[in-house]
Amino acid sequence: MKEWIQARKVRKKKIVAEVKKDRIQLKEEKAAIKTLPQAEQEAAKQALKQKQKAKKIEYKEQLQITDKAQKKQLKKEHRLYKKIKNRPRRGIIWSVIVLAILTIVVKVGPTVKDMTETMSGKGIELAEDSKASSQARSDGEKVSEKIADEGIVLLKNEQQSLPLADKKVNVFGVSSFGFRYGGGGSGGSDTSRAISLYDGLEEAGLAYNKDLYDFYMERPEVKDTTGKSDTGLMAIAKMMVSKEDGDEPEIDYLTKDIVKQATDYSQNAVIVLASAGVESSDMDQSQLKLTENKKALIKQVAENFENVTIVINSGNTLELGYLEEFPTIRSIVWVGTPGPYGTRSLGNVLAGKINPSGRLTDTYAYQIDSAPASENFGSYKYDNLDKHFVNYQEGIYIGYRFYETFYEQNEAGYEKAVQFPYGYGLSYTNFDWKLVDTKMNEKTISLDVEVTNIGESAGKDVLQLYFSAPYTKNGIEKSAIELGAYGKTKLLKPNEKEIVTLTFSTNDMASYDMNDKEAYVLEEGTYKIKLGKNVHDITETVEYHNPKEIVIKEDAQTGTQIQNQFEKNANEQTYLSRNDWEKTYPSDDNLNYTAPTFVLDEVNKQRTDSKMTMPKFEQENGIKLEDLKDLSYDDPKWDDFLAQFSVEELMDFYTQGAYKTNAVERLGVPATVLLDGPAGINFFFKPVKAAAYPTEIVIASTWNDQLAYEWGQSVGKEARAMGVHGWYAPAMNIHRTAQGGRNFEYFSEDPLLSGKMAASVTKGSQDQGVIVFIKHFAMNDQETNARSGLYVWANEQAMRELHLKPFEIAVKEGGTYGAMSSFSFLNGQWAGANSTLLNDVLRKEWGFEGIVSSDAVFGFMHADDAVVSGNDLMLDIMSKTANKKRLKQAYKKDQSGIANGLKTSAHNALYAILQTYIFEK
Repeated sequence: MKEWIQARKVRKKKIVAEVKKDRIQLKEEKAAIKTLPQAEQEAAKQALKQKQKAKKIEYKEQLQITDKAQKKQLKKEHRLYKKIKNRPRRGIIWSVIVLAILTIVVKVGPTVKDMTETMSGKGIELAEDSKASSQARSDGEKVSEKIADEGIVLLKNEQQSLPLADKKVNVFGVSSFGFRYGGGGSGGSDTSRAISLYDGLEEAGLAYNKDLYDFYMERPEVKDTTGKSDTGLMAIAKMMVSKEDGDEPEIDYLTKDIVKQATDYSQNAVIVLASAGVESSDMDQSQLKLTENKKALIKQVAENFENVTIVINSGNTLELGYLEEFPTIRSIVWVGTPGPYGTRSLGNVLAGKINPSGRLTDTYAYQIDSAPASENFGSYKYDNLDKHFVNYQEGIYIGYRFYETFYEQNEAGYEKAVQFPYGYGLSYTNFDWKLVDTKMNEKTISLDVEVTNIGESAGKDVLQLYFSAPYTKNGIEKSAIELGAYGKTKLLKPNEKEIVTLTFSTNDMASYDMNDKEAYVLEEGTYKIKLGKNVHDITETVEYHNPKEIVIKEDAQTGTQIQNQFEKNANEQTYLSRNDWEKTYPSDDNLNYTAPTFVLDEVNKQRTDSKMTMPKFEQENGIKLEDLKDLSYDDPKWDDFLAQFSVEELMDFYTQGAYKTNAVERLGVPATVLLDGPAGINFFFKPVKAAAYPTEIVIASTWNDQLAYEWGQSVGKEARAMGVHGWYAPAMNIHRTAQGGRNFEYFSEDPLLSGKMAASVTKGSQDQGVIVFIKHFAMNDQETNARSGLYVWANEQAMRELHLKPFEIAVKEGGTYGAMSSFSFLNGQWAGANSTLLNDVLRKEWGFEGIVSSDAVFGFMHADDAVVSGNDLMLDIMSKTANKKRLKQAYKKDQSGIANGLKTSAHNALYAILQTYIFEK
């Protein structure tokens, strides 16, 4: 790692240690005060306050006597100290969450009725126990297990330690009793039928040490969670108060007698390293490192057993360099958060009944904070606006795009920085690849690869095709390598062959020029097409020469002119550039905490008369919604149908969209049910009996589009049986950093893999007549401050090439009829009230035809702003009454604008509803 980066890391590590020391000292001092007589406590508290105040005075005095250079350094360290000390803590108790909700209810007005109706599920009737639902659930559970089977990634397997020859195994650690099947929040699922780790081992034919098991069961830290399931708010609350995400107790409990009994039983040992994310809370970097207690457990086991397997049970990447210190740790298996049957899949992998075929969807770095995006992840508040912001100063250099570019031609540096590259994964067998055909022209890059299983066991292989575009210094920013296509073989028996074709469009190698051409540009030069086992292990390279520059100014599908849409969103920041890594490397040392003038103007903007042509209402045209089936979105008959609504009906339809849409019986508009979530159908406020699936990071780790399609199809079939018409999934934001609280719920750090997976899921569900709502559109990559309205600043190239790209693929290849806008502010506007995002890009440029729903509505999300900006439904939990009131007030000031917005939103929503199974002939 470059010296200037290393110096930053050293400084940060020192301050982290200082914060920890001060926290411990403060805790001890407060505890000591509590032991004093009641009469002395108040004086002791005041003395403690004076002591803390004296520290601040000392700091200010020190600034006055230091020179300019030292003063600058002191200020940097002081800001960093405050930032680390004030990081959002996950230790928030359930009562506080309830209090916060009640506070919001009081503030927004007469919303208790709204809240009660939503939480009770009024208008949401589910046929959970019907014969069709039971069958769909059973079928879904089979798909769930298939995904877990293929999503497991083998990271290490020295001396062929796996599959286990000796079928007896010792399992250590309390995490083995609290296996993480998924994450918390809307991305959670029904895990009431989950299989415990120990049952999974036993079903696979592995015998676990029951004496050791019984010993752990007596430990106060162990609570068997199998058979218990929480969703929504309760899951969030429980996970937020969990002790350091399942830390191990101090190792002194593991006595010599216990260890001897275990070594006598078997020389095989398994340790589970568990960590789970949760909606509404991000991961602190310390939570992604091995705690001292976990290290002590690993050390104790590794020094006493010959064959140790580490199981990574986490939806976030962890720092795992410590594992390399022990030669007896011969195998590492990543299972992610694999759903309720993932333990069975894990048991079958350890026993050799399943050959692992998953691949990582993220880069595993030795140091989490070596990613430049981590420098600007967290909580930053404006001083002239009651809102927070986050700067994406890393530009396009997220995940492997950074590591592969920064360490290009520096293999030694790369090996010190990256433990497991993006796309990495091993198998129990070996495969031989032979490039049998190459077709490259101005339209298409296509390689045919013959894959032969040359090992002794059946298995599947993953092929990854990358490209490296020619780069000119001071030109368009480009990653040294990017994923272009991928494919997965069928299950190949020993000596069996299969030809896999990997194809992508030549234009997919174009980069977005936001400065000169406002277009995608395929520059003249030689493009290297790279076939790889992963992003760093390239087995074959062929060259494609582009004879002249190609400027792509129109969208290939819609013909819409491409141009910059988010120039304001760059916000005059410096973005990371390979032209000068050191001078452009992100830092939050010198942030501008003053919101730009255009942001304040947007906040203070007053509604005026739009002076549009007033649409017709309350006409008698005798048209029912079903009469529009199979007509195009632009058919003139839509105008005649929509003219039959009253303004009041449209306002009710718009604002009553909390997990449903209301019926308008006289016009043949049916009520619909719209539910979460990305790991199986669920309702945020109460349990739903439904099939549960691995989280999206595990689905993506299969690298199997067909399996993703089956997942969508399976959920679609169950939704039909239960009476659900729309599904708030898939979630497809980027793993910008390892700390994202919902990384388990998102696919990958790479936009292509994310988009392809999402497109497959979309097709699977919508083929069953169930709308998917791709979410969260867009740039909802951290949870910290998201729900208070977070201003997200990034340049147009990074937005188009990374953050918007998965959604674009889902629209164009998946044909989605639904989308969910995010909480984020882009170009200074909330995403749900952002016509540039929802109309100019999503609809006009990409060709989306369908419904956009908001995410759960918070105070800054206003229906009157959203309805005129392309957001068609408010997922309004608490403020339906208040939002309808806002709509009525806005209608008085801008009758034509609000009227046209209501009509357009109804058009979008009803067009999507017409595509559901309700209207199948």
